[in-house]
Amino acid sequence: MTRETAEFVIYMINEIANANEEAPSKIYKVLESTGCIRDYLVPFYDVLHTMSSESIMNDIKEFVESRGAKI
Repeated sequence: MTRETAEFVIYMINEIANANEEAPSKIYKVLESTGCIRDYLVPFYDVLHTMSSESIMNDIKEFVESRGAKI
């Protein structure tokens, strides 16, 4: 993972945490346990970082829910 990708993942974790009034550590655990970081955020960074945060958050929510978890 590049530095830019890591910064993007951290940024998105904090955006989701703020939007849902949750601790970033809780959001990280959900994203990590569902494979969202490994299977979605990192591989598709090149496209995702050009999209709005709100759009990415919606996509992440769908991804996590498709894996049986909730944010």
